[in-house]
Amino acid sequence: MSEDALVRVVREEWGRLVALLLARYRRLDLVEDALGDAVEAAARAWPADGVPANPAGWLNTAASRRVLDRLRAEAMQQRRAPLLVTEVERRSGGTAVMVDPGGLVEDDVLRLVLMCTHPALGAEAAAALALRLVLGVSTHDVARLFLVPEPTMAARITRAKKKIVSAGIPLAVPGADALPERLDAVAQIAYLAFTAGYAPGSGSDLLRADLAGEAVRLVRVVLDERPGEPVLVALLALMLLQHSRRDARVGADGDLVLLGEQDHTLWHHDEIEEGLALLRSLGDAHVLGATAAGYLLQARIAAEHVIVGNAAQTRWHRIVDHYDALLRLAPSPAAELARAVALAEAAGPDAGLAALDRIQLPGSHRLAAVRAELLVRTGRLDEARVAYGEAIARCRNEAELEHLRRRRAGLAEDESTATCP
Repeated sequence: MSEDALVRVVREEWGRLVALLLARYRRLDLVEDALGDAVEAAARAWPADGVPANPAGWLNTAASRRVLDRLRAEAMQQRRAPLLVTEVERRSGGTAVMVDPGGLVEDDVLRLVLMCTHPALGAEAAAALALRLVLGVSTHDVARLFLVPEPTMAARITRAKKKIVSAGIPLAVPGADALPERLDAVAQIAYLAFTAGYAPGSGSDLLRADLAGEAVRLVRVVLDERPGEPVLVALLALMLLQHSRRDARVGADGDLVLLGEQDHTLWHHDEIEEGLALLRSLGDAHVLGATAAGYLLQARIAAEHVIVGNAAQTRWHRIVDHYDALLRLAPSPAAELARAVALAEAAGPDAGLAALDRIQLPGSHRLAAVRAELLVRTGRLDEARVAYGEAIARCRNEAELEHLRRRRAGLAEDESTATCP
């Protein structure tokens, strides 16, 4: 139970703990290491001593002690008196807060995300840093979102951290005049965090509802600051329509439940209604900016699924049309793969397989997994078995891995049944 409690508090409180420690000490290089040390200490102490009444407070205290230890050591090395409080603490009478010139943001997680979107950092570096540092997405999953090898992404994140420290990028929330310029970046970070929660690339869970939910909450917080902003409205609609099915997507045995087999009573219909209402408020995609239009088209695809809720009745040709529009607007291998799946439903598995031949997703298991499923539908079981093997070799998510193994094992059972007299 102590291990579960630690995993839960790290998932739910990591961003807030980082924000609190950064506000106090202003040392990004020390804070993350100290918090990591605190988590390791908790992993040793909690099984023996029990889970503390305030787990997040325990981690905060342990990390603070480690930061102070490092500050003392640095002070001694520099032959000056130890500084046990930061300059900002002295100026504020011991209560440190991040600079907020416009007084417009109170949410700790949003503060850190906005800090990561500083213009001195590139858009991709900012998003990667926010996902890893603020939202606790693993480096492997961040790399998967950007379609690059894990070592490459690790190096990018490290460079971004060093740039914040060496360039003296202030840990500050921009004023009201700068916030609109960062909305697209914040929206992309929330979108990627939601994707990492909706379909984790590693770990033991088929979905991380807590991470997806935090992404939804983040968009709501920003939308409170910028009411009616089309990018945020479209993104929130997309998230709600997808997130509404979270309780039905995983069965009692932990296996994936496909859309057509889900129990609709487990869907969050209030979120579906809210998402559909947001869609209706936006109008046509062509009158929106490119980013908002992209989220709108994805939301329309999600709406097609929840409105009907039955794969046999789903208007797959409309979904293919939406993907075609999305690919014209923002081409991506992930959208091409999703279009191939929809095309297979609309025009048959052979059409889907032909579409897959044009897609490249280096390192991802999903392309091979989709190909295997479509090969099964065409009766090409030997080829399907090879494709499943490729997907299994690349998959890092334990729950998905078990699902793929069961699907491949089922091919042997199907063949033996077919040959019985």
